[in-house]
Amino acid sequence: MSLPISLEFFPPKTPEGAEKLRGVRQQLYGLKPEFCSVTYGAGGSTQEGTFSTVREILAEGVDAASHFSCIGATRASVREQLAALKAMGVKRLVALRGDLPSGYGAGGEFQYASDLVAFIRAETGSDFHIEVAAYPEVHPQARSPESDLQAFAAKVKAGADSAITQYFYNSDAYFRFVDDAYKLGADVPVVPGIMPITSSTQLMRFSDACGAEIPRWIRLRLQAFGDDTASIRAFGLDVVTDLCDQLRNGGVPAIHFYTMNQSAATLEIAHRLQPL
Repeated sequence: MSLPISLEFFPPKTPEGAEKLRGVRQQLYGLKPEFCSVTYGAGGSTQEGTFSTVREILAEGVDAASHFSCIGATRASVREQLAALKAMGVKRLVALRGDLPSGYGAGGEFQYASDLVAFIRAETGSDFHIEVAAYPEVHPQARSPESDLQAFAAKVKAGADSAITQYFYNSDAYFRFVDDAYKLGADVPVVPGIMPITSSTQLMRFSDACGAEIPRWIRLRLQAFGDDTASIRAFGLDVVTDLCDQLRNGGVPAIHFYTMNQSAATLEIAHRLQPL
């Protein structure tokens, strides 16, 4: 049986970036994604770009999911945005707490993603399929692994339909997280988020910021390649294809690729996994 895949993009900042992303999407649509999600900047700073990218994807005949964060938001503003997304034809949301823009106080009427999920459910019933985030290696701001699992279970209890994980390179962390979540009654599908490795410095920077673990053997190999981008890419393709293979063999419900608005690595990994 073929494994469903989904793809994540971020809203481009320039007309050139938007044009490039249109080409990237056309290449990736060959993978027949179940949906494409579009990220949302801190405090909703990219809302216009997010919504316009979502609109384009829907016009291209592909299901689009908008990221939707609640930090700094009010019930009235969320209600308004939900109405706009519904009018656009969006049927899937990725509901997140989100990051505050630097220099802002907490503010807003929502403290946790579970509050947002509960509000969306109360306001819109089953109009949206709600995805939430999961952290196999523990959210960087969580007090403990146990409290992080409880936070995930609260999102599921509030009405989440499924989850997408932060990226990781250790399949054991994913399978352990799913087992532990199921024990708490959080038994929705948990889709692994996959980050292709194409640049060593970019990966280190992202991982330090979001708390994703780069196993020591991968970190050392990447450092040893120095500026040899061809070797970094070849190694990255091997590592991530192998990870996807382990996940597929373990029975994951789907795979979600963090494309970084590029097509080559995701296409190559999917090709190596054929039939997916």
